[in-house]
Amino acid sequence: MASSLFLSPHKSVRADGIFERIGTPALGGHLQRALAQAFERARAAGIADPIAIGAIPFDIAQPSELVVPLASDIFERAAHTRPGPGTMPPILSSTSIPGEDRFKQGVRQAIANFGLSDIRKAVLSRVLEVELAGDADAGELFASLAAQNPTGYQFRVSLADGAELVGVSPELLLRKEGGRIVSNPLAGSARRQPDGDSDAAAGGALLQSAKDLREHRFVTDEIRRLLAPLCTELDVPEQPSLLSTNAMWHLSTRIEGTLRDPSLTALDLACHLHPTPAVCGYPTRQARKLIDLVEPFERGLFAGIVGWCDAHGNGEWAVTIRCGRVQGNTIRLFAGAGIVADSCPDAEWAETQGKLGTMLRALGARAPATGEPRPQGTTAEAA
Repeated sequence: MASSLFLSPHKSVRADGIFERIGTPALGGHLQRALAQAFERARAAGIADPIAIGAIPFDIAQPSELVVPLASDIFERAAHTRPGPGTMPPILSSTSIPGEDRFKQGVRQAIANFGLSDIRKAVLSRVLEVELAGDADAGELFASLAAQNPTGYQFRVSLADGAELVGVSPELLLRKEGGRIVSNPLAGSARRQPDGDSDAAAGGALLQSAKDLREHRFVTDEIRRLLAPLCTELDVPEQPSLLSTNAMWHLSTRIEGTLRDPSLTALDLACHLHPTPAVCGYPTRQARKLIDLVEPFERGLFAGIVGWCDAHGNGEWAVTIRCGRVQGNTIRLFAGAGIVADSCPDAEWAETQGKLGTMLRALGARAPATGEPRPQGTTAEAA
């Protein structure tokens, strides 16, 4: 029986079985109507309080991956018993798409484009195709991720083609409970360092970095612009704070508000915000065109949103980063970096390296303190 799991510092959800899959794209509000109809069918079938859980892609014109489960449980994360991390099959090879040279060329191309357009930020990303010596166990990967990264938003979602989306995201796009909403965007990052003094210095430098503060401001200003008309009050701190994961420092701003219309659902609001400049760029429409021009792959669910919502409009959606798509003996990983006018191609490549470290460590790869997190036994271009 297919199951999905979304763990959160706020409320966590466990879902079992499939009453109905919903693949309707989110573009144009069609997904919300399809979901409302699915909830009605679920109630008619005897599911008293139906929910939907799953993921929506970066491109909301592409099919969604949502499930209305047969049964669900909302609980506190502390009540979830995690198995200890198991042993994953050895990594045979990994291939970066694009490779290092082409990624850096894309960064230079984006920077050159800034001088010819209104674009001020573009998020460029890369995929890492990892081949294992045997089939990957998504449950073991999730357990390893959760053990190494006990905070943030941890998820394991079954997909229509039999693959699973597994990850641990530090970034909350939107949570709604009654008339209250919270968003916690992240933009501007620095790699954690192995010793305490260097690590504290890296966090302090990030908090003072004009380049990263500007990148972060693009995100918070856009979220303010989109949410302010919908709220009677909206608190957006003027300066970001530091948020840390095992791999990275991030600039973080917690945004809270009260809705004018509490009937707006968590999914309505998440789709209204998505994609933010944190995963796309600024202005969004123009940055999206540049991404389509530069990136040599379709993002799919990467840099989309993952989470859940109920029939009352409450729910929580995280940004789908620090994650992998698991199928057979192949795991497809993803990492991106925000490019602005004074970005350095070498530094942006290194940032993606640090972000990939979260998933690579869960796979048992050893990531050196400097340079590329290179899995042992790699036979193709590593990342």
